[in-house]
Amino acid sequence: MKIENVVCPFCGCLCDDIVVEVEDNRITAVTKTCSVSRSFFLHAHTGPAHPTVDGQEVEWPEALDVTARILADSASPLIYGLSSTASEAQRKAIALADLLGASIDSTSSVCHGPTTIGIQNQGEPTCTLGEVKHRADLVVFWGCNPAEAHVRHFARYSVSARGKLTPQGRKDRTVVVVDVRPTRSSRTADVFLQPRPGCDYEVLTAMRALLKGETSDVAEVGGVSVAQLVDLLERMKSCRFGVIFFGMGVTQTGGKYLNIAELLALVAELNAYTRFTTMPMRGHGNVAGADCTLTWQTGYPFAINFARGYPQYNPGEFTAVDLLARQEADAALIIASDPVAHFPRRAAQWLSQIPTIVLDPEVNLTAREARVVLPTAVYGVSAAGTAYRMDNVPLPLKKIVDSPQPTDEQVLDWIIERVKT
Repeated sequence: MKIENVVCPFCGCLCDDIVVEVEDNRITAVTKTCSVSRSFFLHAHTGPAHPTVDGQEVEWPEALDVTARILADSASPLIYGLSSTASEAQRKAIALADLLGASIDSTSSVCHGPTTIGIQNQGEPTCTLGEVKHRADLVVFWGCNPAEAHVRHFARYSVSARGKLTPQGRKDRTVVVVDVRPTRSSRTADVFLQPRPGCDYEVLTAMRALLKGETSDVAEVGGVSVAQLVDLLERMKSCRFGVIFFGMGVTQTGGKYLNIAELLALVAELNAYTRFTTMPMRGHGNVAGADCTLTWQTGYPFAINFARGYPQYNPGEFTAVDLLARQEADAALIIASDPVAHFPRRAAQWLSQIPTIVLDPEVNLTAREARVVLPTAVYGVSAAGTAYRMDNVPLPLKKIVDSPQPTDEQVLDWIIERVKT
């Protein structure tokens, strides 16, 4: 059986043109994918078959009872992850956090959390990827490397994508890459600017000043010559439709949310000359959905605490890394994430010392340290659901094959029922 128009849930591109071939409830072939997506579909069911408690296989009722006890007995539980699961499961995680008086945080806090804060301060002139494909004749990639991190982005949405007003694809576009080092993305660029590490704020501030007609008495700013900045601004002002895609090279360097606020302000000011937009390059398949779902359920996008019976928002206080580094969380529920592999050492060490429950289709480093492991179905492969593309457009994930494992949504429902009783 051949299934067309399948959405790949791996990265924020959420490519929705995948063709999957299924035989005897097993995926045998996939086409129109990148290498990462192909591996994701073909090896989607290699995780454990049964829940485990303290490393021993148990039946689901026992694993769920232990999970509910850990969470109900906790004084300061943490729920973290959410970015590689469906929005339906994210809603259940929020309901559980509310019930427990827990803190809930997504992987946004360690990638594009500064983007969210910058948007809250400055506003966001943005668009959809469809508009980029059909209209953009100037594409800027700042602090990101989509040629390796979002493999099909160039072909489907930006550099070589053919649209209504860009029928020749790459020939109809000017591509600019701003990064601290040459990358595979910079090789495709018409213009490559290489600022010094940590100098994005200086460069952006200088560009805003030059845009307003200010003169400069220096030859370079942050490692980029003023002549290069003037040239880039002229390209930006004269384009028909421009977009800046930005990544963690801007959000996780010195300045963080201030970098983003400055970038957003520059884009807003460019709209006095032409139509200019911006968009963060989101990593995980539904990390944008985590932000959206948390926002419309609680009013806040990440770093939320329910200890007072209502949601409080405070990055730096209720973000997962900070709670763990200060040893304030005394139990954790990790959903579709691997913080032990990615968090700073102090936070990861504390997570390994407290009772931890993991919901994940695969065994990762966090699962190896966890007290309870609850294997679940893979959204977009063996479970249907909803995911948000990096431009905040929701797309339906299909169920392609059956799985003996329940979905994250079902498991969270079972945990909520047990905590209530």
